[in-house]
Amino acid sequence: MTKTLVIAEKPSVAQDIVRALTPAYGKFDKHEDHFENEQFVVTSAVGHLVEIQAPEEFDVKRGKWSFANLPVIPPRFDLKPVDKTKSRLNAVVKQAKRKDVTQLINACDAGREGELIFRLIEQYAGGAKGGLGKPIQRLWLQSMTPQAIREGFEKLRSEQQMQGLADAARSRSEADWLVGINGTRAMTAFNSRDGGFFLTTVGRVQTPTLSLVVDREDKIRKFVSRDYWEVHGTFDAQAGQYLGKWFNPQWKKTEDAEAKADRVWSAAEAQAIAAAVRGKPATVTEESKPTTQASPLLFDLTSLQREANGKFGFSAKTTLALAQSLYERHKALTYPRTDSRALPEDYVPVAKQTFEMLAHSGMRHLEPFAQQALTAGYVRPTKRIFDNSKVSDHFAIIPTTQAPSGLSEAEQKLYDLVVRRFMAVFFPSAEYQVTTRISKVEQHSFKTEGKVLVKPGWLAIYGKEAANEVEDAKEGDKGQPLVAVQPGEQPRTSDAQPKGLKTKPPARYSEATLLGAMESAGKQIDDEELRSAMQEKGLGTPATRAAIIEGLLTEKYMLREGRELIPTAKAFQLMTLLRGLEVDELCRADLTGEWEYKLSQMEKGALSRAAFMQEIAAMTERMVKKAKEYDRDTIPGDYATLATPCPNCGGIVKENYRRYACTGVHGTSEGCGFSFTKSPAGRTFETAEAEQLLRDRRIGPLEGFRSKAGWPFVAEVGIVRDEEAGNFKLEFDFGDDKDEESGEIVDFSHQHSLGACPKCGAPVFEHGANYVCAKAVPTPQQAVPSCDFKSGQIILQQPIEREQMGKLLATGKTDLLEKFVSNRTRRAFKAFLVWDKEAGKVNFEFEQRESKYPARKPEAAKTGAAGAARTSAAAKKAPAAKKVPAAKKTAARKPAAANYRPDAALAAVIGDGAVARTEVVKKVWDYVKAHNLQDPKDKRVIVADAKLLPVFGKDRINMFELTGIVGQHLHSQGEA
Repeated sequence: MTKTLVIAEKPSVAQDIVRALTPAYGKFDKHEDHFENEQFVVTSAVGHLVEIQAPEEFDVKRGKWSFANLPVIPPRFDLKPVDKTKSRLNAVVKQAKRKDVTQLINACDAGREGELIFRLIEQYAGGAKGGLGKPIQRLWLQSMTPQAIREGFEKLRSEQQMQGLADAARSRSEADWLVGINGTRAMTAFNSRDGGFFLTTVGRVQTPTLSLVVDREDKIRKFVSRDYWEVHGTFDAQAGQYLGKWFNPQWKKTEDAEAKADRVWSAAEAQAIAAAVRGKPATVTEESKPTTQASPLLFDLTSLQREANGKFGFSAKTTLALAQSLYERHKALTYPRTDSRALPEDYVPVAKQTFEMLAHSGMRHLEPFAQQALTAGYVRPTKRIFDNSKVSDHFAIIPTTQAPSGLSEAEQKLYDLVVRRFMAVFFPSAEYQVTTRISKVEQHSFKTEGKVLVKPGWLAIYGKEAANEVEDAKEGDKGQPLVAVQPGEQPRTSDAQPKGLKTKPPARYSEATLLGAMESAGKQIDDEELRSAMQEKGLGTPATRAAIIEGLLTEKYMLREGRELIPTAKAFQLMTLLRGLEVDELCRADLTGEWEYKLSQMEKGALSRAAFMQEIAAMTERMVKKAKEYDRDTIPGDYATLATPCPNCGGIVKENYRRYACTGVHGTSEGCGFSFTKSPAGRTFETAEAEQLLRDRRIGPLEGFRSKAGWPFVAEVGIVRDEEAGNFKLEFDFGDDKDEESGEIVDFSHQHSLGACPKCGAPVFEHGANYVCAKAVPTPQQAVPSCDFKSGQIILQQPIEREQMGKLLATGKTDLLEKFVSNRTRRAFKAFLVWDKEAGKVNFEFEQRESKYPARKPEAAKTGAAGAARTSAAAKKAPAAKKVPAAKKTAARKPAAANYRPDAALAAVIGDGAVARTEVVKKVWDYVKAHNLQDPKDKRVIVADAKLLPVFGKDRINMFELTGIVGQHLHSQGEA
């Protein structure tokens, strides 16, 4: 009997499909990597299992960071497995190749990336044939309820219907590869021409996005504040006082963006106006009219991310993860990766069912409004909400008909946000009475605007929060209820005062405002409807924008400070380079926005894939050619002058594209020859850091340096005298034991401990390039160290994050870390870091793999992890670095005896049955990770869900409390 293979994007979706199909198609048997019944085989990927690469004959292995082998534009792309998911790929391919599987259903997420994930797996499974040749159908799900899944299977789409989306998905992937590989290699080659290795990453979407942030910061830095004055008047009418602000009725908009009708540019003029009207009667004219305000449209992903960032400070990445969890795990929201803000026209009955669920959901603050909407018949067809022409692959994000339970605090906040918006869009508009009053005194006019909320309409759902926004009245501004003025009455101007103010620079981007700018490709569009029309020409898609922002933060092109995004010196240097080379496509967001528009046209079949890729290839060639042929010594740009003089001759030190250099005492000559690079070992100094280095002759330790081979390292940087050259030079200092050996006192009072030292129980802190026990260095509390616990923040090229060190201290073991690089073989390997009590240090533990042959032990296992940190490739470069003797191999551990049993509360989390005490914390951590219960703002805090609450006894705990708390829920096998 033949069967159909269903491939989902994630295991949880595969399970949902099986649950939904069981009533209609019979019970499924569960196997290791798939589910199966008489008609279907259901399996899943875990995101991308396959990625594109240049074919072997076009792949540049040696000299890839030079211009010699650029541009790389292969005529086709080969596929390679993603390293960490090879086993899953093999399992999916095995099912796809089964002879009894005669057709495939693509059940990956309904969108461009989901289409690409499936197509690449199917192509890889077919080998040289480029596909399996089996018929393909598409499951298109916009909701994860069982009913929606069953309906999806009844309306499967054909492979031909999805061809446009598949072409756009492949084109996006290949375009990103071409621009990313060629652009990054070309800019790195350009920046590394004078020696060293300066990795300079660029991307088709990330770099134009960065240009928006750099342009804004540039405007802020160059902004010159100007003084201006407003004149505020107080008027005495028979019914009471009211306020008014002077304005010029003849004013017209000019090129001066700071000029406004109510601004006066000299103190003398403002004082003259105030003096002229003070004590004089006013002639009053008044216009009053009703106005309405409709609720905002339903959420798409970008508007949801913006709102959550503004209200709760959630990053775009966090919001997407929460929305995905509410969709996938809780089935409480519809598909979140959408760019649509409307619903299908046949969705009115579903909207009514959703209101019925909300009316009985247990959310007491919203139940009355849901009931009101049903009773008053608010849920009815309207083009503003139900419009097929405004629904793309997915519709707006709304609650499903399934009431959620067990939400974390963050999930509840986001769900509440979506529910309120969904309800509000059906409610009547808010109604105001708006009054504009002009009080004319002599020849001067004063304006007073009053706005009174008559009927709250949808604002009632938001309660005081919305009322406060509406009623936030300022002097003479909208929002104040006005006292009446009788016909013919002339109120007296009892007071008039000039008020001195200053113009302000534009605000820095937050994630919310940057998402908005990406959506409209940098064009400042405030109108919601118009911005919606611009979405197809935006930067990236709703599904990718969060990752783009996170990528810029990871590459240290931007920093987060509170809610502000601040570009680094590295970002300014990249923009200076691209603009100097005239690579406009990566400097102008609107040009890249045009490409995104073309991809959307391709999805609709209105543009050929070949034409788009030809344009991308031409742009890539032009970019490489510009960098390769640039023959001037420096790139034109806006450069800084340092305040600290040259240490050699006292001359003025100025910045150019590559260096900070002495320009002589007058700042106009070649100076004495002193200079230092702006980007030693690939890390760009901020101007303030360069100033500190020159002033103090030392800075650090600093992270982010890379060796010539591209490996990261941490070091201090100093400016030292070079007697041979008769000048000063920049030098790295890798001495990681300096403080301990010098006896210099270390103060940890400003730091939070990562946990308890496994040797002595004292707190562990970050210090230099290591994590150290507070008793391992001289401190105000203990001048002589009494402990020697220390572990590197980077071990064999693998950064050890604070969260992982905290986990090691709490549980004795980190997660599986995947980026260690052997010093001897230079090969990457995966390992856990564990506390080896017997050896008294941090060591490696490798994954257990079943094999009929004994496992080969990676070379790196011969060295303890702490020692490996000091013998990494980067540290070897340092003359001051010390060689640490190799440690003995970690002894194989005996499994701990399973002699404890969890109580009922803990068993609900980790399962019943005997367990070893050491297993318990790991199982709880696995549960926390699987259910995304770490606080997004502080990963060390665990947020209890319905199952964990009885265990913790409170809503939140610190990860370091975990061991003690779970111990209270364990009983030895001998206990009753």
